[in-house]
Amino acid sequence: MVSIGASSLNWCADLLYCGSGRQKWCLLGLGVRPSSRWSLKSSVSDLQNRPAMPSVMENSEGGDEGESLRYEEMEDDNVSPTDLSELLKEGTKESHDRAENTQFVKDFLKGRIKKELFKLATTALYFTYSALEEEMDRNKDNPVFAPLYFPLELHRKEALIKDMKYFYGEDWKEKIQCSDATQQYVDRIHHVGRHEPELLVAHAYTRYMGDLSGGQVLKKVAQRALKLPITEEGIQFYTFENISNAQKFKQLYRARLNALDLDKNCKERIVEEANRAFRFNMEVFDELDKIGQSLVEEAQDGGVPVHDGKGDVRKCPYYADKLAGSAAAGCPYHTAVALAKQPIVQLILAACVAVAAGVAAWYVM
Repeated sequence: MVSIGASSLNWCADLLYCGSGRQKWCLLGLGVRPSSRWSLKSSVSDLQNRPAMPSVMENSEGGDEGESLRYEEMEDDNVSPTDLSELLKEGTKESHDRAENTQFVKDFLKGRIKKELFKLATTALYFTYSALEEEMDRNKDNPVFAPLYFPLELHRKEALIKDMKYFYGEDWKEKIQCSDATQQYVDRIHHVGRHEPELLVAHAYTRYMGDLSGGQVLKKVAQRALKLPITEEGIQFYTFENISNAQKFKQLYRARLNALDLDKNCKERIVEEANRAFRFNMEVFDELDKIGQSLVEEAQDGGVPVHDGKGDVRKCPYYADKLAGSAAAGCPYHTAVALAKQPIVQLILAACVAVAAGVAAWYVM
């Protein structure tokens, strides 16, 4: 008897036996070709020796909620340059490289990310995925998108809500707003979902495949740089609880892409839209980078320099008050240093030193 977790029911449109060479079972999702490269892994050791239905393996934690579909890659010589997954991979390489080389991403990867800026980035993601998943839900039965509908495996909105509560508190909705760059991205997603649903494929591909790839690197960097809890509060967005193997899930997702019944013109439009999605993301990154620079300038206004690295700046109550908007706050040490750099103050100090030296010389005589 086959036991399939709830999170996996969406994938298993049907299971067909494929008897080519050796006996094996192939996973055929919604419209995936018989030449698909994925098979279910059986927990029965002699499955390959007889045509029996494969079982779903439980993870180490066990229980119904812990069950997940496991699959292994099979050789596939039928990948074509005209497959949508290949067209997207090749057609977005340049955009992908540009996105990775934006200042915000480069700083992030080096661990140079302020908590306030990370919160704003998470806010941008919340608005983006709220729009994306709203349109995905709208088109879940549309044949141009339905094969890519994985709500339990991929949807991020609920995870982002947890992150927003962690960073902003229970009243987080009252404390956030959609930025200009993010709003343009959101508007485009809604337009596509309502008027050109086939292009929704591009936005889903760009976001979710990135989240399962480079996003996992960013997760580790953020947790280390921001000293976030090991229980992953604040980075739930990057945690895909219902995907046991990200690499193999991405392979399955690409197979679904290739199975979509699309003509050449439609595929080209999807690749073009994917590049457009990259541009929207880069505009959000640039916006965040500018905000990050303004955060530094705000900490330096009035001539007070940024903390020089001696000790943890976050433990300085004067600095914390300043970031909180207290006009009266000011670190005594940094205030004194700033004043000492003023020409008039330097003149007064020089005069005082001269007078002191004269008094000392008179006393000695």
